[in-house]
Amino acid sequence: MSDEGRPAPPFPEQQQQPPGTTAQMQPVPDHGEHSYRGNARLNGKVALITGADSGIGKAVAIAYAREGADVAISFLNEVEDGEDTAKWVRQAGRKALVIPGDITHETHCRDLVQHTMRELGSIDILVNNAAFQRTYADIGDITVEEWDQTFRTNIYAPFFLSKAAVPYMRPGSSIINTTSIQSRQPSSHLLAYASTKGAISNFTAGLAEMVAEKGIRVNAVAPGPIWTPLIPSTMPSAKTSNFGAQTLLGRAGQPAELAGAYVLLASELGSYMTGAVIPVTGGEIMI
Repeated sequence: MSDEGRPAPPFPEQQQQPPGTTAQMQPVPDHGEHSYRGNARLNGKVALITGADSGIGKAVAIAYAREGADVAISFLNEVEDGEDTAKWVRQAGRKALVIPGDITHETHCRDLVQHTMRELGSIDILVNNAAFQRTYADIGDITVEEWDQTFRTNIYAPFFLSKAAVPYMRPGSSIINTTSIQSRQPSSHLLAYASTKGAISNFTAGLAEMVAEKGIRVNAVAPGPIWTPLIPSTMPSAKTSNFGAQTLLGRAGQPAELAGAYVLLASELGSYMTGAVIPVTGGEIMI
């Protein structure tokens, strides 16, 4: 354990089939279920969060609910994890809307927005968090189909969802994208993923300028290595054992440790921030 009481490497070597599930992870990630305390910063708001079944998205959903927001929980097909997120949102006294489906399709993204509007009444916060990645040592091993899937999940979907949501967003609303330290320090084995994260950072800056006159803020959070199901389901088991050890803190971050950044950007605390990228990297420098 680290001096903060959070798990530090080495972790048990482990492998899952994509997209992975929380329950199979050792150690199980901390989403703030037993630690996050809200302060009514998002009372009366409605948030739509992609990838909210696990990892960062789940931690953000729990934090937002405890800050007073109703939450639409978007994910691919991990129904058990998605329902667990909904349980925590409802325990906070807020409405939870569970919407599985594939955000690589524009029609589903439009449906997500319409479903959220119909059931929860508004969209004040859009968190584009869902991501797809695979690891490869040789560019020749990356298929066109997989390159396309990575881009459609990681950057097309935020475009689809933002395009669908902006007409319904009122002044003071927020779009928050999840980029990565990979946007500035790309790893060769994550070529496709890192390329999309660079695109997300640029998309954030450009969209912020485009919608500023509407009173909508657009920002991003750039995590470093974070312990989520994406890791054991997309990286060789040998890599998972030391995951995050290269940071100054000597460990991977936990999803709960990012929730505060997303709350800041969604709330009045961040009302003077737009076009920004907040690094939460465990001490890795974003050059």
